[in-house]
Amino acid sequence: MYISVKQAAEKWGISDRRVRILCSEGKISGVIREGRSWRIPAEAEKPEDGRYKSAENLLESIDRKKTELDSRRPLTEGEAERLTEEFVVEYTYNSNAIEGNTLTLRETDMVLRGLTIDQKPLKDHMEAVGHKEAFDLVRDLVKEQTPLSESVIKQIHYLVLADKREDRGVYRKVPVRIMGAKHNPVQPYLIQPKMEQLLEAYRNSIEHIIPRLARFHIEFEGIHPFIDGNGRTGRLLVNLELMKAGYPPIDIKFTDRIAYYNAFDESHVKHNWGAMEKLFAGYVNTRLDSYLAMLEE
Repeated sequence: MYISVKQAAEKWGISDRRVRILCSEGKISGVIREGRSWRIPAEAEKPEDGRYKSAENLLESIDRKKTELDSRRPLTEGEAERLTEEFVVEYTYNSNAIEGNTLTLRETDMVLRGLTIDQKPLKDHMEAVGHKEAFDLVRDLVKEQTPLSESVIKQIHYLVLADKREDRGVYRKVPVRIMGAKHNPVQPYLIQPKMEQLLEAYRNSIEHIIPRLARFHIEFEGIHPFIDGNGRTGRLLVNLELMKAGYPPIDIKFTDRIAYYNAFDESHVKHNWGAMEKLFAGYVNTRLDSYLAMLEE
């Protein structure tokens, strides 16, 4: 019995693209190629990810690359702009797409340039513009090295939730459930104390920034403090803290959403934070490589 690339991707919690790469590299035994498609044995095991040996080793590699990047600072205004210009569009597209926004990457770019896309909801346009404005705020907060606080979180959320005026920057007052998740968010009366505890634990942590942010992100999304916009806000908070610490911002791809969702389930069901840490570390490592490559040119 065989399964498709898409079925294997969902089963293993990785992107379709990654499964195709593993097939083409011969990492999955028994696969059969039919034209442009792959047939994968249903009993095939997920291959070990050989892109890096462990999260710990990857953190060491990341720190070496960050030291190299630091040695090139301060970047010129032109260099800084080049590093963020393309990122902003892709990041806005991916973060919104994960939450169900229907704009394509190209349409997102057009909307951010002030154009209107026919037959696409006004809500999707507003989400794109709101996310871009929220990321602009994050960049300003990074320049000021503003400490993370409930006020900062609410300011970012206010811009993210451009289409729901009365819910912007306000903790939810009703219970919610996340479709498909193996965790129920806290009751409304617990949001304020849980947020205070989360920020206190984050401030007092002496862990490396990447595992520290992986834990923060999982717990923030577990609290689910707002009625909507929690995912986008949470990913912006991760980038706020990464950038304040001198790391490049990361863009969790829409194509990697299954691995991203699975990382939450791993933590809530098995209390394993490693999957999210590994996901974040992989993205930071790739971004550092692209920063250094651009500066070499």
